[in-house]
Amino acid sequence: MLMLITKAWDIIEKLIEFIIFKLLKMRISEEKWNAFLQFVKFGMVGVSNTVISYLIYVVVLKFCEKFGLIPQSDYILAQIISFFLSVLWSFYWNRKFVFQADDNTSFIKSLLKTYMSYAFTGIFLSNILLIIWIKYMGISKIIAPIFNLVISVPINFILNKFWAFKK
Repeated sequence: MLMLITKAWDIIEKLIEFIIFKLLKMRISEEKWNAFLQFVKFGMVGVSNTVISYLIYVVVLKFCEKFGLIPQSDYILAQIISFFLSVLWSFYWNRKFVFQADDNTSFIKSLLKTYMSYAFTGIFLSNILLIIWIKYMGISKIIAPIFNLVISVPINFILNKFWAFKK
């Protein structure tokens, strides 16, 4: 699957290059270009991670609702479970595709750093925001996690790039 993703990325990268350099005639240093492409890759992984996280969140939430499990805080349980599973997904793809950690980089150390990075936004910040959106602003439990993305995505990129996968 990684090979398929890599081939798809090559096509996307060539398309982005064509648009930026040929159509828009922009000039960008190689360092800035590589940083931009890395952010685009992070965004692609982030989109897949968000979809997976959201699907897990909804499934757990609906499961809790169906069986009457902790109705006052079912969305917190759903958020925590989706957090742990989706961060594992994100770690794998960020390690292999975005930041391309070498084999010398400690797998366990990077995984722990990733969980700690995402813990701030995925557990602490997201749950505080969910409480605000749901309890105080009356936003639906199903829609509320989408509002968190505007805040958490940029923070996660910075934490991953400069800490979790720092070379």
